Amino acid sequence: MSVPFIDFTEQNKVIRAGVDAAFAQVIAKASFIMGPEVKKFEDEFAAYCGVKHAVGVNSGTDALYLALAALGVGEGDEVILPTYTFIATALCVSYTGARVKFVDIDEASCNMDPVKLEKVITAKTKVIIPVHLYGQTADMDEILAVAARHGVAVLEDACQAHGTRYKGRRSGSMGHAGCFSFYPTKGLGAWGDGGMVVTNDDNVAYMVRMLRDYGRTDRYAHKFKGHNSRLDTLQAVVLSQKLPYLDQWNVMRQRVAGLYAKYLTGTGIVLPVAAANREHVFQTYAVRLKQRARVMAHLAAKGITSLIHYPIPIHLQEAYADAGYKAGDFPVSEKMCEDILSLPMFPHMTEDQVRAVTSALKEAL
Repeated sequence: MSVPFIDFTEQNKVIRAGVDAAFAQVIAKASFIMGPEVKKFEDEFAAYCGVKHAVGVNSGTDALYLALAALGVGEGDEVILPTYTFIATALCVSYTGARVKFVDIDEASCNMDPVKLEKVITAKTKVIIPVHLYGQTADMDEILAVAARHGVAVLEDACQAHGTRYKGRRSGSMGHAGCFSFYPTKGLGAWGDGGMVVTNDDNVAYMVRMLRDYGRTDRYAHKFKGHNSRLDTLQAVVLSQKLPYLDQWNVMRQRVAGLYAKYLTGTGIVLPVAAANREHVFQTYAVRLKQRARVMAHLAAKGITSLIHYPIPIHLQEAYADAGYKAGDFPVSEKMCEDILSLPMFPHMTEDQVRAVTSALKEAL
């Protein structure tokens, strides 16, 4: 049985009628840029996350960049983030002119290690960005405590953790602001690019709203240098139709993860687990194993798609050679990059599909 890495077919069937009707209204009004549907979705997502403000932008990357700008990050500042994540988190810091400083991760959760975090804070540290990797939050109480001791802001990168909770609190709602990506493969994915900044800080919300739309107060009156980074009305329509199903789809992901655990326990493969007081929504089902290339080749021969998130830590990327790091500086992250393998995962994945993946894995092993 062939198994794709992700399949949107059933999701799209659920929302298609609602999307078609809402698209027709947008087309009739020709309200393609900043139409009322954008504000509607912002209000819905803010309520879902339990925050005062949600500001739609054109990508998760811009969400992080504009949030950093709203927090006043610039040249001479330092921003700390894990080296084991997608490079966009670091690029957003570089766009501001600030220096990226990396920290290693906790091996069990693949998230920022709070103990190691405190050791790299300096007087120049302006913001800490914990990345809620693979669908599980970082240890936010410890990270927030470290930040409070040093007077540093916390910006949550929740781009992989839509709807997950930490001690009952939604991802994105615990720091000074939180950022989401609505890239199509995310738990809450658009039919194109999109992003969101959520916050309880009135000033951060105001600044992001201004920054996303040329910094203007009127059509041709500009208070400061802004950007063109608005969430498209049609993407807001899709997201608004999907949001009511997000919790249900996350439960379905957890069901699939439970099936993986059922069939892979005892094989020697290191499986992902939810840390104490944390919910895991399995945006990505990432396991750890040896001889990864051979395993991937065997899966591919069986028609099963697997991926690697992520094969190279950011501190060893050529793009960040000027940061001055070397191999061995972050051993846990480097170890993960060698062993991690992402298996097919989507809400409507069937038990037969899980059995096909796990049977092929056992054959490879």
